[in-house]
Amino acid sequence: MRQRTLGTLTTSALGLGCMGMSEFYGPGDDAESVATIRRALDLGVTFLDTADMYGPFTNEQLVGRAIAGRRDEVTLATKFGIQRDGNTRSINGHPDYVRAALDASLTRLGVDHIDLYYQHRVDDRVPIEDTWGALSEAVAAGKVRHLGISEASVETVRRAHAVHPVTAGQYEYSLWTRDPEDAILGLFRELGIGLVAYSPLGRGFLSGEITDPSQFDPSDFRRHNPRFQGENFQRNLDLVAEVRSLAEAKGVTPAQLALAWVLAQGDDIVPIPGTKRRTYLEQNVAALDVTLTPDDLAAIEKLAIGSDVAGSRYPADTMASLNR
Repeated sequence: MRQRTLGTLTTSALGLGCMGMSEFYGPGDDAESVATIRRALDLGVTFLDTADMYGPFTNEQLVGRAIAGRRDEVTLATKFGIQRDGNTRSINGHPDYVRAALDASLTRLGVDHIDLYYQHRVDDRVPIEDTWGALSEAVAAGKVRHLGISEASVETVRRAHAVHPVTAGQYEYSLWTRDPEDAILGLFRELGIGLVAYSPLGRGFLSGEITDPSQFDPSDFRRHNPRFQGENFQRNLDLVAEVRSLAEAKGVTPAQLALAWVLAQGDDIVPIPGTKRRTYLEQNVAALDVTLTPDDLAAIEKLAIGSDVAGSRYPADTMASLNR
C-alpha cells in the first residue's frame, strides 16, 4: 500500500470510513463490519476513521474490537464535539467536555492513545483557543499524537493552528462536492495541513449503483438528503451516467474513477470511502491502481459535476451547524 503524508502524519494513501457500519446507511452487520476492518488491515488500508457520535458510541466499540491485537498496524482517527441525546444533537467545544470525551473514546476503543483526534464540529460559543488549549494538553499528556479539525472555516483553522499545529482537516470532497477548492485547500497547503476527504463517493451516488430512492432502508439518512430527493435525484443521476460512461471507456467502475480523481488532486489528500462490506472495500482499494492521464482528467473536468450537482449536501439545519 502506498503511503501519504498528512501534515506530520504518514498513513496509507486510502483510508476506511467506519461510520456506516453502525448507523446512517441502514442496518449493519457487526460480524461483516469487523471482517471488513480486518481485511482492510490485511490490504494495507491502515487509516481507520470513526467518531464518538456514530451509533452513538457503538462505532468506536466496534472498531476497538476489530483492531484488538493489531493496534500497532493502525492509524486510528476519531472525533469529538457532536453530543447526542436521543434525536437531539448539540455542538460542544468546552475544554472540560474535550477531556471527558477523549477519555471516554480511549475506553471504548480499548487503546491508550489516538493517532489523530478531530474536533468534529466547531462550537461557536466557545473560543477556538480554549478548545484547542485542551487538545494541546492531551497531546502533551500522550493521549493524542496529532490533532485535526472538520468543516471549519479558514479563519477558525488559522486560529486553531496558532494554538497547536493542525495535522489534518476532514472535509467532504468528491467529484460532486468541490467546496474545499474554494479556499481551504490553499490554506492547508500554505500551513502544511493534509486533507482527509470524507464521502469521496458522494454518499454512494458516484458508485453508479443507486438508481432509485426506494433502494434506501427507512433508517437510511439519504432519504432526507436534498441531493437524493425529488427532481434533484434525477438530475444527479444524469450526472452519474456521464461518470459511468467515462469509467466504462477506461475499463473501471464509476466508484474507482471517482476515487482515482480524488487521489489525483494531490499527495496531501487521503480519501476515506466508507463501506461495511469486504467486496466494496476491495473494489475501492483497486482504485489505487487506476492512473488518470491528463486527457482523462480533462474529460472529467468537462463534466462540471461539482457545479451542476443539484441540492445542498446536507439538510438546512445541518448546513447551519457548519463553521463558515
